[in-house]
Amino acid sequence: MPQELTTQEQFDAFAADVARELGTHCRTAPLPAELRDTARLIVDDDGRALRLVQPDRQRPERLRVYAALPDESQVSAPSIGVTASSAGHVAREIVRRLYPLHAEAARQAAEITARQRAEECARRAVAEAVAGALPGARVQEQHRRTLIVWQHSTWPQGEHGSVQVDSVCAAVGASGESVQVDVAGRPDAVILMLTAFTRAHERNSA
Repeated sequence: MPQELTTQEQFDAFAADVARELGTHCRTAPLPAELRDTARLIVDDDGRALRLVQPDRQRPERLRVYAALPDESQVSAPSIGVTASSAGHVAREIVRRLYPLHAEAARQAAEITARQRAEECARRAVAEAVAGALPGARVQEQHRRTLIVWQHSTWPQGEHGSVQVDSVCAAVGASGESVQVDVAGRPDAVILMLTAFTRAHERNSA
């Protein structure tokens, strides 16, 4: 028979019963007050967290259990629907159906995090080398790329004429596998840059 879960106090008590049924030193904690649904967090000593939610107050016996992940921007948190017939029933469904999904989602999240960290390290090494070749350049971190911007201003001789700016903007790709460079400025300065680049490429290819 479904439990009576029409108040927050009843729901909190039921969540505590579910936590006890799950074992592994599970405990409950409140979720942010801005959540409109009646909800409770269940956490165990392994750092595994669940969100027990009552999404529809018109049907209080219908619950949703979400596997909470540290970062859900990359991997969607898996969830299951379950009837609140008893705390033991909900706990068994969590163990049988949700824990395997939780483990797989956590594995995927860990792989993505490791890959992103490896990308960041490779990109940082390339960005440092590029910035080292452009003394005084500004380094700007963006989403999965790094910009290195170097500028040099010159004033024309005499009182007339606008300031002339030579600039180099280098964009380092996500894992440092490529660098895109845009050069702008006075023709003589740009020609010198291109000449130096061509000669360096020829020396490296020899």
